[in-house]
Amino acid sequence: MIRTLIFDFGDVFINLDKAATLREMKKLKIEDLSEELLQTNLDYEKGLISSDVFLASYLKYFSALTKPQIIASWNAILIDFPKYRYTFIKLLSEKKYYKLILLSNTNELHINWVIENIPFYEEFVACFDAFYFSHEINFRKPDSEIYQFVLEKHDLKPEECLFIDDTKVNTEAASALGIHTWNIDPAMEDIIDLFTSNKELF
Repeated sequence: MIRTLIFDFGDVFINLDKAATLREMKKLKIEDLSEELLQTNLDYEKGLISSDVFLASYLKYFSALTKPQIIASWNAILIDFPKYRYTFIKLLSEKKYYKLILLSNTNELHINWVIENIPFYEEFVACFDAFYFSHEINFRKPDSEIYQFVLEKHDLKPEECLFIDDTKVNTEAASALGIHTWNIDPAMEDIIDLFTSNKELF
């Protein structure tokens, strides 16, 4: 029996254009990222470096750019948050049938954009029993440590959890620990179809 629902954020609740950041960077004449910058991105997502250090790393390589240009390119991935998805999780929260947890790979600049542009964000956060961003807990998916952190923190049994994420490597990592998963396809599926798409679990 499923007792806990663990949700990703991007392309589960908020719509993403995952190709947008590189597309916008190319407009700024950033064609390739060095291994150092790719590692910087990962470190930033895990909260191991600050936003200032992150931006300074890009300015070191691309000195002709400005911080606002880099931030705009970085945040181009974020599109919108359809309110009907908030309504769905709010109603689910009110029923109190399941423990609700959000577990997302993200970073401070993206969340700052969300806070500034999504008027119901605080109400959305309040729907969850726990809310974890990779940059705040210093773990990121698909590393097994992030799932173990959640399981241990809330004394959860993997077989009683369903994890929903749009990235296959993330759901595979959770599945390896015995967690039920739904690798949602945002082009064809929607989180509001949770119970019909996974009716064998409920």
